[in-house]
Amino acid sequence: MKELDAVSLLEEEPVFTAGGSSFEAFFEDQHADLFGALYLITRDRYEAEEIMQDAFLRMWERWDKVGSLADPVGYLYRTAMNLFRKRWRRISVALKHRARLAPRDDEISQIETRVAVVHAMASLSPRQRAAIVLTDLLSYSSEEAGLMLGIAPATVRMHTSRARAALARTLRGVQ
Repeated sequence: MKELDAVSLLEEEPVFTAGGSSFEAFFEDQHADLFGALYLITRDRYEAEEIMQDAFLRMWERWDKVGSLADPVGYLYRTAMNLFRKRWRRISVALKHRARLAPRDDEISQIETRVAVVHAMASLSPRQRAAIVLTDLLSYSSEEAGLMLGIAPATVRMHTSRARAALARTLRGVQ
């Protein structure tokens, strides 16, 4: 392969017409730019190279028609982008199928956790259970919970605090 300098590149403009060496000239002129664009898109050197090779192969197979187009470069990039999207879709579908094969969340573990929480809640006094359910689970303020329970807001905060401490002790032993 001969070495080209900047002056010779400016003097020689490749002619892209259907025929013997014109595809080679087209390839030499476009492969670096296409590779650079695909590398930026894929962020993977090997994938960019594969897509570039596939795109040029498709161009070469149809060069008798594509070479006479007004914009064969546009056709090349469109072909490369279609190949990229096709690969991306194929990978996405494969990942979705793979995800379905993965085991679901351990439902037995979830049931055991729920049973442990119910048992831990059973160890609380009725007022502590009511206070923690109203304030932590249902997000009522201590004033609103106090009105519902008929007790002072400070008493609701005390019951909630004691309930949290008791639950922490009980559930720490379960894990």
